[in-house]
Amino acid sequence: MDRYIEKFARYLEIERNASEHTIFNYRRDLEEFKKFLGENTLENADYLVLRKFLGALKEKSLNSRSISRKLSCLRTFYKFLNREGLLKNNPTTSISSPKLEKHLPIFLTEDEITRLVESPNPASLAGLRDRAILETFYSTGIRISELVGLSQGNLDFFGGVVKVMGKGKKERLAPIGEKAIQAIREYLGKRDSTQSAVFLNKNKKPLTARGVRMIVGKYIHLTALREGVSPHSLRHSFATHLLNRGADLRCVQELLGHANLSTTQIYTHVTTDRLKSVYDKAHPRA
Repeated sequence: MDRYIEKFARYLEIERNASEHTIFNYRRDLEEFKKFLGENTLENADYLVLRKFLGALKEKSLNSRSISRKLSCLRTFYKFLNREGLLKNNPTTSISSPKLEKHLPIFLTEDEITRLVESPNPASLAGLRDRAILETFYSTGIRISELVGLSQGNLDFFGGVVKVMGKGKKERLAPIGEKAIQAIREYLGKRDSTQSAVFLNKNKKPLTARGVRMIVGKYIHLTALREGVSPHSLRHSFATHLLNRGADLRCVQELLGHANLSTTQIYTHVTTDRLKSVYDKAHPRA
């Protein structure tokens, strides 16, 4: 099975243009399946074996979303092996995905966003950097992986856009607002480093995703925001506020870098207040 996993990983990288993060997760899921199989082989793994594997995952208290993701990995893996003529059977075709719980995204109000992004102390270089990080997150709606991957060559202050590398190594241009541009300029102007990466740690090395989470978490704690708020909440807030102010759903899809509109549609569930307001003003019998 190790040989199959290696071939599959190369396929993901070369043909699917998958990110390192995706390939790592797929490898981890397949290693878990291999461990479960033990002395058994892929050729002998049938529908019942797969059901037992999913049952074992449920016993580990994994939620439906995690189990569904692992099943999706196995489906892609088996399809690849079938296509390459390496395997004849595909037990995943008989397995249905678990029903997913619907979770509405956690987002901040505009006042909470203002309190959060203005909380870093501009008297220090770290404070200037942290302000620039928070402003960039909210201004562009980019993911953590996209933010830590930003280099100075990706910034077009004159055009008001940043070039980001999204999921599947797909590049896109994200508009960036004046306040975020000003915050980045102030930070870079005080920074003493030739590093091309925009955001650096105290050792003048590019910040990692973990480092950014710690920084954002620090200011969430300082401003006493609600429980469950994370760096991704800034992305949720970005999308929700745009829709609340009348942005088109397909435009928001493009801005977020979503491949499918259905992914973006979750934000329509949290714009009820705006819809009610429009209804109250427009309907003659409201």
